[in-house]
Amino acid sequence: MKVQGAVIKEQGVTFAIVVVKSHVVRNASQANKAIQDYGTLFPRMPIVLMAQNYRGTPTYYGRRDIVRFLSKLPMHAISWKQYTFS
Repeated sequence: MKVQGAVIKEQGVTFAIVVVKSHVVRNASQANKAIQDYGTLFPRMPIVLMAQNYRGTPTYYGRRDIVRFLSKLPMHAISWKQYTFS
């Protein structure tokens, strides 16, 4: 399984951002299920989902404090990478 995302440590909190399709962040039950599923790939880390609209504007879903932090952070400041899990 390949996942686009990032792992960030900020103010003592290490969390994962996972890129998903827009419909996932627009549906709370799908988003919560995705967070639960990705939690097995990034254990002991809060998971935040990120989707972009057609203009490239990100939308985040997850812990409010982390979403607030990410909403103020430019996307290019995040070290995105592809994670491969077997």
